Amino acid sequence: MASEVDICNLALSRIGDNATVSSINPPEGSMQAEHCQRYYPMARDTMLELHNWHFATRETTLARLVQDSDDDLEQAVFVVPANTIKVIAVKGLNGQVLHYRQETNEQGERIIYCDACHEEVKIHFIERITDTTRYSPLFVDALGWLLASHLAGPIIKGTEGIKISQSCVNAFNIAMSKAVVSDSNQQRIGLEHCPDWIQARM
Repeated sequence: MASEVDICNLALSRIGDNATVSSINPPEGSMQAEHCQRYYPMARDTMLELHNWHFATRETTLARLVQDSDDDLEQAVFVVPANTIKVIAVKGLNGQVLHYRQETNEQGERIIYCDACHEEVKIHFIERITDTTRYSPLFVDALGWLLASHLAGPIIKGTEGIKISQSCVNAFNIAMSKAVVSDSNQQRIGLEHCPDWIQARM
């Protein structure tokens, strides 16, 4: 499976850079490694936010955050997990989809407001997955193109850098479409699959 360094080297090769980085955390000292350290997390998080990837979709139960004068509040407050890329849905413990709004509190935490009658809620969210062994080959391919589009400007510079960056964006859009279709098909297969022991009882 591809590592972070592999993905960075893939991106560099796609903009015609022959350099090979060996470390980005910390960067090995080369200009390419420093740019990869800066732009790789941005490209990765963008990829994760663009689609509800099956490998990054999580569900967890959140406990109500107790605040001063909590009894006077018309809405309950819940803290979003720190590793959340985006919230997909908030549900009551009975499965009911809830209306909610997100804000950031003074401590920099993302919080969710729901109806005050809920002491606990379930949150469906996309988790920040940094383990590249969880990524599918098509995800890696698209991420490589997206990262390449970020690297082209600072490495190649000028009009040529802009031109190559746009070319990488075009390639990314194609690769991303393939990755999304493949991931969506896998989720559909999982939903439609009927275990043998159930089929035997039909």
